[in-house]
Amino acid sequence: MANEELAVAGEKVIKTACALCVHSCGMDVHVKDGRIVKVEGMKEHPLNKGELCPRGAAVIDWEYSPERLKYPMKKTGSGWQRISWDEALDTITAKLMETKEKYGARAVTFACGSIGAEDIMMAAHIQRFRAAFGSPNYISAESICFHSLIMSRILTFGRFPLEDPANSKCIIVWGSNIDDSNFPRARMVREAVAKGAVLAVVDPKRTKLGKEGVHLQIRPGTDGALALAMINQIIYEGLYDREFVDNWTVGFEKLVEHVKPYTPEKVESITGVGASDIKWLARAFANGKPSCIIQGTNAIDQQANGIQTMRAMAVLQAITGNYDIPGTWVRCPIIRMTDLRLPLSEEPMGADKYPLFYNIWGRTFPYGQGLSFPDIALSGEPYPIKSFFGLAVNWAVTFPEAPRFVKALKKMDFVAIMDVVMNETAELADIVLPAKTFLEKPSFAYTYGVVQGIPYVMSKKKAVEAPGECRSEYDVLRELALRMGLEQYFPWKDDEEAIDNLLAPSGVGSGVLSDNPSGVYFAEMEYKTYEQSGFATPSKKVEIYSETLEKAGFDPLPIYSEPTQSAVNTPDLAKEYPLVLITGSRKSSYTHTQFHNIPRLRSSLPEPLAEVHPSTLARYDIAEGELVAVETPKGSIKIRAKADEDLVPGAVSIPHGWAQANANELTDLDLRDDISGFPQLRGILCRLRKI
Repeated sequence: MANEELAVAGEKVIKTACALCVHSCGMDVHVKDGRIVKVEGMKEHPLNKGELCPRGAAVIDWEYSPERLKYPMKKTGSGWQRISWDEALDTITAKLMETKEKYGARAVTFACGSIGAEDIMMAAHIQRFRAAFGSPNYISAESICFHSLIMSRILTFGRFPLEDPANSKCIIVWGSNIDDSNFPRARMVREAVAKGAVLAVVDPKRTKLGKEGVHLQIRPGTDGALALAMINQIIYEGLYDREFVDNWTVGFEKLVEHVKPYTPEKVESITGVGASDIKWLARAFANGKPSCIIQGTNAIDQQANGIQTMRAMAVLQAITGNYDIPGTWVRCPIIRMTDLRLPLSEEPMGADKYPLFYNIWGRTFPYGQGLSFPDIALSGEPYPIKSFFGLAVNWAVTFPEAPRFVKALKKMDFVAIMDVVMNETAELADIVLPAKTFLEKPSFAYTYGVVQGIPYVMSKKKAVEAPGECRSEYDVLRELALRMGLEQYFPWKDDEEAIDNLLAPSGVGSGVLSDNPSGVYFAEMEYKTYEQSGFATPSKKVEIYSETLEKAGFDPLPIYSEPTQSAVNTPDLAKEYPLVLITGSRKSSYTHTQFHNIPRLRSSLPEPLAEVHPSTLARYDIAEGELVAVETPKGSIKIRAKADEDLVPGAVSIPHGWAQANANELTDLDLRDDISGFPQLRGILCRLRKI
C-alpha cells in the first residue's frame, strides 16, 4: 500500500492540501468505494495543525454539489447545449486563431481567477500558453489583490518580506479580520498574546481580535495619516533604531522633516483616533521589539493611497529595526521552480499607464494592470480586443464597476470559460468547460512560503475520480496547444509530468513528496541576510526615500492623501452621499463568489447584509432587517440592513461576492491608486435609502 494511504475500516486516508483559498491547509480525505466520506484537518501540518475553516469542513458538499459542471456546453438560441470535448476544443481553437489572423494575437485576452494563486499548475501554464499563442495579455486577480502589497515592499526592501507574528512581542493587526480570512494567522496571534505579546487592532470595525486587544477605531481610508503620525512620534521621542537607520537606510533625514506636520494631535482630527492612543501605539511598537504589522491585503491596498500607505508601514518596520529578525517582517525562502514564462514581443495591457505594476528595476511581472481591459475592449484603443479565454474567473461580480466588465465581455466576438460551476461570468460565454476540483487531479501546495512565511511544500493528491467529463486545466491547455501547432511548448503529456517539470529545480520532486505525504520543509529560515549581501534595491539599502518612485513622477517619501471622495475632498458630493462605503468584508463560509450554493454554508449566512451602526440607521429611520437601497454615484443595490455597534458610525460595510447584492455595482473603475492602478473599493461615498 502506498505510504500516503492508511487503511481504516475499509477506507483509505489520502493526505492532501485544501485549495479552497490561498492558504492550502493540510487535509486528510477519507475515501471509501471511490467516494469521499469524511474530511479532517491534518494534525501534523505546520499551518493549520488539524483545524479546518467552515469551507474546508464542507468540502464534500462542494465536491458532490448537484450544480457541478460535468460536460462541455455551448450557448445556442434556445439555451445551453451539451457538446463533445472535440467540438468544444475545435471551436475554441478556430475562434482564437480567427481572431489572431484578423486582428493579431494581442486581440485575445487570457485570464485566471484567484484560484490561480492556489493552483500553480493553472496560473503557470496559462501564462505560458498565452505567450506561445503570441498574446501579451494575461489578466490575473492580482490586478485587485496582493500585487500592490508586493510592490510596496519591493520598492522599499527590494524583496517581499512576510509577517512573523508567532515570535512577536508587539502585534498590530491593521485593517484585517484574520479570524474570517486567515484563521491560522489568527491562531498565531493569539498564541503570541498568550505568551505576553501586546495586541493592537486598527480597524473601522471592532473585530473579534479587536475585542481581545486594544482597538483603535479609524475613519475609513485614513490609515496613511495614522502611520505617518506614528513615524513622527517615534522620531520625536528618539525611539527609532539608530544603528539600523544609519547603516541600512537611505532618506531618513528627509523623512524627519517630511513627517513633522503629522503630529498625533493633527492626525486625530483626520483619523478619529485619539492623540493619546496614537502616541501609545507608536511607543508600544517601537519599544516592544520584535514588533510586527499584519496589514489587511485588500483593506489597505484598495484605497486611493494604497501604495503610499503600505510604504509608510514598511518604513515603520524599518526605522524601528523590525526587519529580518524573528517576530518582525522576515524573508522566507521561496521554492525554486522551472520558469515557464516565454518572452513577450510587446508589453501587456496596462503596462503603459501603470509601469511599476509591470516592471520594477527591470524585474518584470507576468501581467500588466488588467483593469484596463474594459476601456480597451469597449473603445478599440489602442488596439481591438475581440476574444477572451478565462479560467475560474467571475468578473461579473468580483471586479470593480462590474457592469463595465460585463459590457466589455458582451462585446467580445468569442468568450470561453472553464470552471467548476456555471457562474455569472460563465453565463456570458459562448463555450463553457467543466473543470476538475483539486480533489480530482494532482498538484502541489507551495504558497506557505509566499503567504505565511513557512518554507514548506506538499503534494496535492488526487483523491477521487471526477464526475462526467471534467478535465484539468493543464489537460485543456495542452489539447489546445496541440491543435494550434504549439505542441513544442507543452511536451509534458499529463499533469504528473508537468508537476515534475515545475519542481525539477527544487530538489523536492515527486519522489520526495511521495515519501513525505504530509509535506516537507525545503529550506531553513535565515535572518539578517542583508548583512552579507545588502538589500536588493538600487542603493543596496532600505529605500525610505525612493528615487524609483520619484523618477516615475510620484512622491519618493510616503505621503497621505485624503480619500478621493470625502467631506474634505468633495464636500458637495458628500452632501448628497454623506456616508462612507466599505466593500469586501470577509466571511469564513465563503471565498469571494464561491460556495454560496452549498446549503451547509449558506445556512450560516443566508444572504448578504449591510452592516451599519445603530445611530446611523436611526438617522434614516431604518430598523434592523429592513430592506434598504445602498446608493453611490455609480449605482444602487437592495440589501437588508444589520445593526452593528462595532462598526464606526457613518459607515456602511457590504460583503463582496454576492450576485444578488453586488457591491461592485456601486464601485467606480475610474477611482484608482495612481501607482498600482488598484481600485478604490474602500472609503468611497454612499447613502442609504429606506425602501
